[in-house]
Amino acid sequence: MSKPIYELVDSLPQRGLTVMALRSLDTVVPDQWDNLVGFDNTIRTITGETDPALVRQIGERAVTLFNDKSEGYQRALGLYQTVDSASGILGTAAMANRIGQDTFLGFLQHLTPKPEKAQTIDLSVKLVVELVAFCQINGIPGDSIGDFLAALGDYSGESLMRMAALVCFDGVIPLGASFTERVLTSLKAMEPSDLDDNRTFKGVKDQIPGDDSAGQLSFITESVESTRSWMEEFVAAKNLSQGGLVKNLTRFVEVSKDKLDYLGAFLDMTVKYYEHTGVQTLARRLVERAVAEI
Repeated sequence: MSKPIYELVDSLPQRGLTVMALRSLDTVVPDQWDNLVGFDNTIRTITGETDPALVRQIGERAVTLFNDKSEGYQRALGLYQTVDSASGILGTAAMANRIGQDTFLGFLQHLTPKPEKAQTIDLSVKLVVELVAFCQINGIPGDSIGDFLAALGDYSGESLMRMAALVCFDGVIPLGASFTERVLTSLKAMEPSDLDDNRTFKGVKDQIPGDDSAGQLSFITESVESTRSWMEEFVAAKNLSQGGLVKNLTRFVEVSKDKLDYLGAFLDMTVKYYEHTGVQTLARRLVERAVAEI
């Protein structure tokens, strides 16, 4: 059993590396993301309700829905949490102390640039996690690519910020603006064993559609192909480039152009945008449904 949903929302950070990195994307998706923290505050903000008794009633209903194992909310949370923690595990407190110091560049030398194959799998698995979590939250079959694509066009708020971060932090910064072509080429050259050797995939394997690793590789490839147009249009519409995104990030990370691959590794380890925005998405969906049912 995970922590109660109210505790998760109450403990979301108001500042720190994840929040700062997401703030750097304000220019990409302006006025979309409000870092909503605190369970009661979330309820009041989403509903506009001020009556303490009604806020409490909505909160209790949202908690009941989250705790219901027949619903998909806890499984969605598990996906958001696991895909983040699997991407890179390292203590961040020591690094946070070095942000903005001259010695920080020295720290980057201790990071290993992620091979393109590993970056491809990470991005692709995160995309599939978004698809499967969307299906879990909405109570539809986990392989409903069509439903996800239809919804993706209407993404807003923290959900759109999560997809923007996926495109920017896992796509454009490590692989370049034309990352979709590179990712698909790499995926199509892979064997199922490549997935089985990947930590991110292993963390969420049980929830990815497919009878075995070969079937899951096929589903992952189909998912990336299906969302390719959306991602390419997003990159083009926002005029995204490595240089532009890195420039936005340099307000808290000093990094030179030849360290872009290291920057990707750094983001993996320190920026937990899937869990952070995922908890916010869950809270929003739960509150909206609770209000509708009261």
